[in-house]
Amino acid sequence: MTVLGPDRPGLVESVAALVAQHGGNWLESRMSRLGGQFAGILRVQLPSEREAALTEDLGALNARGICVVVHPDRVATAAAGAELRVIELVGQDRPGIVQQITRALAAHKVNVEELETECVSAAMSGEMLFKATATVLLPADCDVAALKAELEKIAADLIVEVVFQQAK
Repeated sequence: MTVLGPDRPGLVESVAALVAQHGGNWLESRMSRLGGQFAGILRVQLPSEREAALTEDLGALNARGICVVVHPDRVATAAAGAELRVIELVGQDRPGIVQQITRALAAHKVNVEELETECVSAAMSGEMLFKATATVLLPADCDVAALKAELEKIAADLIVEVVFQQAK
């Protein structure tokens, strides 16, 4: 499910209480506050006969400003030979960095598993730096050398540093 609402204490507890009330088990989640909003994605496990009632109760949270969308769990397994890599990028902030990098990834059928970005003040100059870390899944038939060359060309054009490495 996904959860979105104005950030405030107790938001996660509102969802967790309903999951527990319906006999559910909280399996995994990624949640964060950004720009005054709180957003999260999570997986829960519960008896199938309780799913409709939980979905209905979660929908009632809308009246409290919490939007919850329930999605059936369709756990996909990685294709044989697929490989996790990490891309780290740092450079002067400018529009279009994420779009250019993700366009290259999509062209090579690379899936973005996780993406974290932020703008920070450079230590010496005070200029805004854009930082990104992406964990990506390369398909078995990916031409890694061609992808790396394309990322390096984008980095040179944007005057950013890109590190493309094995995931730990």
